[in-house]
Amino acid sequence: MESLRIIDTWPVPTAAAAVVRADGTVLGTHGPTAHRFPLASVTKPLAAYAALVAYEEGAIELDEPAGPEGSTVRHLLAHTSGLAFDEHRVTAPPGERRLYSNAGFEVLGDHIAKASGIPFAEYLRQAVLEPLAMTSTALNGSPARDGVSTVDDLVRFAAEVQAPRLLDPRTVLAAQSVVHPGLKGVLPGYGHQNPNDWGLGFEIRDSKSPHWTGNTSSPATFGHFGQSGTFLWIDPVAGAACVALADRAFGPWAAEAWTPFTDAVLAELS
Repeated sequence: MESLRIIDTWPVPTAAAAVVRADGTVLGTHGPTAHRFPLASVTKPLAAYAALVAYEEGAIELDEPAGPEGSTVRHLLAHTSGLAFDEHRVTAPPGERRLYSNAGFEVLGDHIAKASGIPFAEYLRQAVLEPLAMTSTALNGSPARDGVSTVDDLVRFAAEVQAPRLLDPRTVLAAQSVVHPGLKGVLPGYGHQNPNDWGLGFEIRDSKSPHWTGNTSSPATFGHFGQSGTFLWIDPVAGAACVALADRAFGPWAAEAWTPFTDAVLAELS
């Protein structure tokens, strides 16, 4: 895919990208796809997938108490637990506001570790990384932001999410559907959004503006971006997913570069 060559114009030391279909067909790659990048918040979809495996295995229930009083696993996954962004401090009642929370995913990881008797990083490895042969991916700290991976590995994950083998497709459909519709909130880096829609660990594009995906991305597009200069989106209408990893912190360069890049990828797909 010629559109992937656009990453050569990004003002970053290193970048790599790929596009993959649901059947695992890689339509194109560019850059060092085996290079390991810090994922920052692109760690969250991996952690969420492990949480959903724990749910299907019966280790946890989505609506069991977890986190602040009145909060559940579902609240933690959907950023509606009321926990603050980076502090284990309650700032709102559960279910009333969309408060993007790294702390919430840390509480989630601790909850799953306690329920399963397995440290969360190891649970993630056994539940997701090992079955998908993601041998270059690891969690080295917070399940909110301390993953490292490669484009090659994340392509496998993106194919899995599009055509699940580790989870019931109905569970993945729920993960990419809006949880607690209509809630307002701030999308980090892009400001206040009304509504600020999220699923279970995945952000949903819907009608958000501005946004890190493309102007031509379908409202059904879901995924995540990271402050380390990384993103993964899945567009069910386009029938494909795109992974792009870089090693420069998110900033104006990314806000300017990512949208035209995605629009070029979608144009080539169509």
